[in-house]
Amino acid sequence: MTEKDLFSQAMENRMKSEAPLAERMRPRTMDEFIGQEHITAPGRLLRRAIEADRLFSSIILYGPPGTGKTTLARIVANHTQAYFESISAVLAGVAELRKVIENAEMRRKHHNQRTLLFVDEVHRWNKAQQDALLPHVERGLITLIGATTENPYFEVIPALVSRSRIFELGPLKDEDLKKILDSALQDRERGYGHLSIDLPEESRAHLIDMANHDARNLLNALELAVETTRPSEDGIIHISLEIAQESIQKRALTYDKKGDNHYDTISAFIKSVRGSDPDAALYWLGKMLSAGEDPRFILRRLVVLASEDIGLADPQGLMVAASAVTAFEFIGMPEGVYPITEATLYLATAPKSNSAKAIFGVKELIEKEGMGAVPIHLMDASRDAAGFGHGEGYLYPHDYPGHYIPQNYLPKMVNDRQFYEPSDQGYEKIIAERLKHWRQIKRQTEKDSEEK
Repeated sequence: MTEKDLFSQAMENRMKSEAPLAERMRPRTMDEFIGQEHITAPGRLLRRAIEADRLFSSIILYGPPGTGKTTLARIVANHTQAYFESISAVLAGVAELRKVIENAEMRRKHHNQRTLLFVDEVHRWNKAQQDALLPHVERGLITLIGATTENPYFEVIPALVSRSRIFELGPLKDEDLKKILDSALQDRERGYGHLSIDLPEESRAHLIDMANHDARNLLNALELAVETTRPSEDGIIHISLEIAQESIQKRALTYDKKGDNHYDTISAFIKSVRGSDPDAALYWLGKMLSAGEDPRFILRRLVVLASEDIGLADPQGLMVAASAVTAFEFIGMPEGVYPITEATLYLATAPKSNSAKAIFGVKELIEKEGMGAVPIHLMDASRDAAGFGHGEGYLYPHDYPGHYIPQNYLPKMVNDRQFYEPSDQGYEKIIAERLKHWRQIKRQTEKDSEEK
């Protein structure tokens, strides 16, 4: 071994020993891996493939941060006889990928050795970058192991998804975090097993709770607590609840304003308002605001909901939503939370109707049957009344009792169609009764006309 190699080896060993606790405690085998039993338990497909070094088809590991995606890739690297290459989609582009492919070609040509390529945060690659990888995955030169926190069916090109097996990892359970915590406290080589640490149950519970199902958050907090606490005279490091609280003061929120959590949370919020559950609506609103969601995005969705899901069952709903927009723009945050909350509560507790969707039935009919001509009595009489008779025969409703007179307002081809069906909720119930009365008068008038 040359002097350069010795220095490199010494530096690598030093970096391993000085690495953060979360990195040092990263599982090296499937037996050390904790959690995700649905894909890692003995006998499961992924575990069998890893332990037998039979990972021939590409895989995509999808799940929240700190749930084991990168760890599983590292375990693959420890088990495989194939050449394992790792790159980050954040740092590497097409040029780096070309180099990886060139080296893979050489290894296959001269040593008949497969190449496994781990791409961390694969969703960060744009379509062109993913397309550059595709042909080499197709012909088997590269076996892809992709890791992503975003839904691969939306963020990874369909061609790569179709050639990969998707494994979804869920948030770690509290029982998993307890095992990970105990492992770090007991491991003498990589963890704190060589130290005397007193971690009372209340401190332990706080660390686990505030880690928010993320192993990395948990271990980072434990490391901060241990490394910044002086041992007592008897050599014991006491991690009190106060120290635990200082080490992880705020629960880590998994929320990407452009990713799955963004869309899933706003979906849960809107569905809660639509479902008339103000408590659930407030919860999801609180999550979004705490995570830094754009309040204007929330308000835009509330304005849409006020028309789509409430409509004429409570016409004030749209006014409340629009007023919340105006009020927010006037006062901003943090006080702007009040009009947003008021609008949320009003809409969640308002009667519901989706009768405004009648417009889509009209559009569908027009696409199928074409556009009907405007009846001559409805045409503009101010321009062509004398020459063409436009507007002739029109009955002015205000000239009649009740400001209503039945006449045809639709083209002949659809004159018998009814597009709007009011619900029996809120104010729209009154509209339904009024409309029923008008329609009865119209039908009777048409019947009388036919008999004459």
